[in-house]
Amino acid sequence: MANKQNIKGLLTVVGAGPGDAELITLKAIKALQNADVVLFDALVNQDLLEYAANAEQIFVGKRKGCYAYQQEQINELIVSRAKSHGNVVRLKGGDPFIFGRGSEEMEYAASHGVAVAMVPGISSSIAVPAFQNIPVTKRGASESFWVITGTTKNHKLSTDVHLAAKSSATVVILMGMGKLSEIVELFQQEGKAETPVAIIQNGTTANEKVGVGTISTIEKVVQENELSNPAIIVIGEVVRHRAQLQKVQQEVKIKEAVVN
Repeated sequence: MANKQNIKGLLTVVGAGPGDAELITLKAIKALQNADVVLFDALVNQDLLEYAANAEQIFVGKRKGCYAYQQEQINELIVSRAKSHGNVVRLKGGDPFIFGRGSEEMEYAASHGVAVAMVPGISSSIAVPAFQNIPVTKRGASESFWVITGTTKNHKLSTDVHLAAKSSATVVILMGMGKLSEIVELFQQEGKAETPVAIIQNGTTANEKVGVGTISTIEKVVQENELSNPAIIVIGEVVRHRAQLQKVQQEVKIKEAVVN
C-alpha cells in the first residue's frame, strides 16, 4: 500500500482479454501487480486477480441484469479509492474501449483530479472467433468486418446492423443474443438466408459452447445447443473456414494413422 501522504491517485483501465487467463498482456499484469485496489467486472477471469493478491478487490460487474453497482456508483468508487488508496485498476473483459465504458470512467476520474492511464486488451470480437478458427477477414471471402453492439443504451437493436446486413463484410455482434430474431429477419430481408453464422458462448474459456448454422437455421441451432449470453454472433462467409480447416486437419490425422 502506498504512503497516503504521497498519494495523488491513479486510475488504470486495463483490458483483461476475452476469457482465457493467458490472453492478457504483460503490461496488464504489471498494472495488476502495482494495484492497491482492483475493481473487476463479471466477464473477467478471476484467476487474473492472483496478480493483485495484496490489493483490495471489489466486484462491480453485473450478472443476468443484476448490478452490483450502478455506473455512477462505480465512477464515484474509482475516485474515492484512488484518492484514499493510490493505484486503482479497473479490470474489464476484452478491450475496455470496445463497448466497455472505459473511456467514460477515465473522463470522470480525470475531471475529479485523478491521473489516468489505459492498457489495451485483446478484444473478444476478434479473439473469440479466432479461437474457433474463424478469421474475421479472409482473402476472397471478406475484405473488412463490422463490430457492432446488438443492444444500444435504449435497449434497441443498433441501426448499424441494418447497414451491415447490406454489406459483404463479416459482421461480429456483441451483446446481441436478445435481438437474434430481429437480426435474422434483417439478413433474410437482404436475401442472405444461406449466409453462414456462428454463435460462440463463453469464448476461449473451459465452458465454451459453439453453434454453427445459417441465417435460416441459426435460431434452431441456438435452441438445440441451449446457447445464451455471454455470446458473440459471427455472420459471414468466413465462418466456412472453420469447417474447411477441420476437414483438412481430419484428413491429416487419417493420413498419419495410415502411415503409422
